[in-house]
Formats: sequence, structure tokens, C-alpha cells
Amino acid sequence: MTDGRKLPRERVVLARRRGARIVRTRVEVQEQTEVGDAMVRSLVRAQLWLSVRLAALTLCVLFAIPLIGQLVPAYSHATVFGIRLPWLILGIAVYPLLLGVGWVYVRRAERNEHEFIDLMDD
Repeated sequence: MTDGRKLPRERVVLARRRGARIVRTRVEVQEQTEVGDAMVRSLVRAQLWLSVRLAALTLCVLFAIPLIGQLVPAYSHATVFGIRLPWLILGIAVYPLLLGVGWVYVRRAERNEHEFIDLMDD
């Protein structure tokens, strides 16, 4: 037990690799060896998969708005300030969705890049 005093934090780290590993992975990427090429392809694949998923999500939401208008007549005939609700949603409410998707894309793409850099520095 402690007597109320805070003990200093101690960082416990497994043995670190030094020198050769850092230089070798960076050289492999710079010289475009098979290992470096595989690492870069995995980054590109991760970025592509991210963009495809977010584009598919965005398109599903955008196509669902008029589809709901076709399936639910009360929704398609409802008006707000003299404008039909589906047009109002497509004209105004979609922009925050697009900004949100863009924000998520940038955050996840940066995370992919940081993971790639951490892999190189590992």
C-alpha cells in the first residue's frame, strides 16, 4: 500500500531493435525491393479499400433518399416551406453528410499512413 503519495510512473518496454532494422526497411522502400514494394502496395491497397467503402456508404445513403420517396408517397408529397421534403434533404441535408464522410476519410487515411510509417520505423 502507499501512504497517499503518488509513485513516479515507470515505463516498461520490451527490448527494442536498434539500427539495422530501421535502415533496412527504409532502404527497401526507397530502392523498391520486393519487400519495400509489398509494403507500399499494402498501403495503397488499404487506402483504396477505405475510399471504396466510404464511397459505397455515401452512394447507398444518396440513392436511398429518392428510393424512399418512391416507396413512401407521404414522404415524397410532404412539403416544408413550399419545397418537397426529398428535394430539401438532397439540397441541404446531404452536405453535412459529405463533410462527415470527407472528415472520416482524411482521419482514416492519415492513420493508415502513420501505421505505414510506424511499420518502417519498427
